[in-house]
Amino acid sequence: MAAAQRGGGAWVVAAWTLAVALPLAFLLLFFVWPVVSLIATGFVTDGRVDLSGVPEVFGAARTWRVIGQTLAQASLATIVSVALGVPAAYVLYRLDFPGRALLQGLMTVPFVLPTVVVGVAFSALLGPGGPLAALELERSLLAVVVALAFFNVTVVARTVGSFWARLDESGNRAAQVLGASPVRAWLTVTLPALGPALASAAALVFLFCSTSFGIVLILGGREFANVETEIYRMTVQFLDLRGAAVLSLAQFALVGLVLVVSSRLRDAGERAVQLLPDGQRSRRPALRDVPLLIVFAATILLLHAAPILTLVLRSLRTGAGDWTLGNYAALVRPPPEFPVQGSVLSAIWLSCRIAFVAALIAMVLGGLIALVLSRRPASPAARRGQRLFDGVVMLPLGVSAVTLGFGLLLTMHRPLGIGLDLRTSAALIPIAQALVALPLVVRVLLPVLRGIDPALRFAATTLGAGPGAVLRTIDLPLLGRSAGLALGFAFAASLGEFGATSFLVRPGEQTLPVVVAELIGHQTPGAYGAGLAGAVVLGMVTAAAMLGAERLRLDRSAGGSRASGSWAGSRVEF
Repeated sequence: MAAAQRGGGAWVVAAWTLAVALPLAFLLLFFVWPVVSLIATGFVTDGRVDLSGVPEVFGAARTWRVIGQTLAQASLATIVSVALGVPAAYVLYRLDFPGRALLQGLMTVPFVLPTVVVGVAFSALLGPGGPLAALELERSLLAVVVALAFFNVTVVARTVGSFWARLDESGNRAAQVLGASPVRAWLTVTLPALGPALASAAALVFLFCSTSFGIVLILGGREFANVETEIYRMTVQFLDLRGAAVLSLAQFALVGLVLVVSSRLRDAGERAVQLLPDGQRSRRPALRDVPLLIVFAATILLLHAAPILTLVLRSLRTGAGDWTLGNYAALVRPPPEFPVQGSVLSAIWLSCRIAFVAALIAMVLGGLIALVLSRRPASPAARRGQRLFDGVVMLPLGVSAVTLGFGLLLTMHRPLGIGLDLRTSAALIPIAQALVALPLVVRVLLPVLRGIDPALRFAATTLGAGPGAVLRTIDLPLLGRSAGLALGFAFAASLGEFGATSFLVRPGEQTLPVVVAELIGHQTPGAYGAGLAGAVVLGMVTAAAMLGAERLRLDRSAGGSRASGSWAGSRVEF
């Protein structure tokens, strides 16, 4: 019997070791090695280490101006995103009304649209000839902040809303019965319970905003540049790898600081709360919900619908202002002078195939990572290792897409001695997209797993269940609740990824975001309108994917409820 237990323990250790080793190997090979190699090229001159670029870069006034602008843009956009995202989370996940599932899916479209397209849409809205041109905001800090919030309100709404949807608010009602006003009850009971979820969402949004590229490049230009666009300018325009490497290290330091702060906030505010089954989580809107409904409606109409509507209308007009469907016809049969090889329909099909592979990679690795991070080791050393593992997993969020793309091209020539040049194949594209989607998958799955009451696992173990049985009967049924949402995010993020993909595509095998960007920037008559039409198509495909994922999530939620029988407390973290 003892031998059997030792044998079972050995298999458990081997399984958890594999769960850690597989994602780490993927990150080390396809992320750490390329990024470090590219940065190293900026600190090596004639085969010797040369650190003279550090004082040179940080001694320049522009460097500190760019860093300050990065912090200002990211901070302001995070505040706006949280302020607008919390009402959206309440309306979409606490209230029940016709069309809610449709809105939940459509709210994801802004997040995954290529940044170049969104930048052009806001430029058309705020620039000369646009509806808001009189405000003269096209090249301003406000335009950059609002455009960044366009993407990230969805992040806050989904991160907070998916948790808030199952939050037991009996404590809130009890506080009101004891005489507290609805506002005071929310501030003293509900808000503390949502605190870790808000910290998680805010940290994630800050990372996205501080590494934004297309939005700042188009709406901010050189005057409002951030670290990301400055890295691009140094690398592509001036081939200054040394300066770009120094700025990349500064970007890593900023990302590491955000991760440390968010981890401390998580540990300080983490608390167990009671979750409810799906059938009890929402109610019909009431009169007291009108202010939040107004804020949500204004967000949808002014922040999201206005630029998207501008995009759609511009795709239906010629350069002379006449109405036409020719821009969409050009997607099927593009003129020879367009920078597109083959039809845009083939680019759509290729994008979907690549995004599906990337989503599968991200789901497998993200599931393993979430399982490892959800455990609560007793050893202080193991807990420190777990935090370090968590930080490594989140690093792709804060790395320049330019750095990652160039790094992959630099290192993937017969990697590890394998007789295959990955740079000549399309294999690197889903790998790069999976790196982008991986942190999102982990952050969707991890709160559910960490929310499982340890007493449930202990009770199952006491009744004779082995580690595999505990995982199969407790963890996986609850994990299934968020699998559809994670899959949708992974697919959508991969489908709209532009930065790294633009460096990895091969001639004749362009993804749709790359095609859109090339059409928009091309001088051929009609190319700009066709690019806008392609962006509309990309939004429609993304919306359909997210609606399907939302349906899958709901279906699996019902199955998860039947399998688990009850809901455990939950902790949300970043």
